[in-house]
Amino acid sequence: MIARIPFLTAAALALSLGPAALAADAQTPAGAASAKPTTTAVAPSGVTAGAVVVAPDYVIGADDVLSILFWRDKDLSAPEVTVRPDGKVTLPLLNDVQASGRTPEELGDAIREAARKFVEDPNPTVIVKEIKSRRVFITGRIEKPGPYPLNGKTTILQLIAMAGGLREFVDGKNITLMRSEKDKQTVYDFNYQDVVKKRYVHQNIELKPGDVVVVP
Repeated sequence: MIARIPFLTAAALALSLGPAALAADAQTPAGAASAKPTTTAVAPSGVTAGAVVVAPDYVIGADDVLSILFWRDKDLSAPEVTVRPDGKVTLPLLNDVQASGRTPEELGDAIREAARKFVEDPNPTVIVKEIKSRRVFITGRIEKPGPYPLNGKTTILQLIAMAGGLREFVDGKNITLMRSEKDKQTVYDFNYQDVVKKRYVHQNIELKPGDVVVVP
């Protein structure tokens, strides 16, 4: 037989427990387990939100803009530094450090080793803020001519789209791609009309840093 507590007895029991117990019950959601502490990852102070996402094997080049931050040793930090044409960056106390030709991780290791002369257990972070070493160019009768960052795999057609498309009345049948490699210049033909109609799509080649697309 199931025991039943009369209503008056239950009410008396509730009153005897007092308002504190009732308040505690009201604050605890029904069926909820006891709360567990949570940990929130906080970015180091000074890290900017303007960083770009790069692949782990991205190789830093001249004109790239970097942010080099030390978590504890703020005096060594360089919130914004541009890689010079000679491939080096200048950092407080460390002077010139070779950046070009290295990945962000490799550069961080080199800076860490150099900083050991001044601080104990340095912990630098290298952030790529702007990619300017890997650029392609588009000029001519295009809506937005100029340089564009080459952040990943990009084809001629994609570059045209990034540049706002062809201007009005431009058929795009005689577009050319100019590429310089090992002191040799190669010219590739690109017919916009063919590619958008899925014909001769082999013309839509992947771009390389320094490529120039000309829209006559």
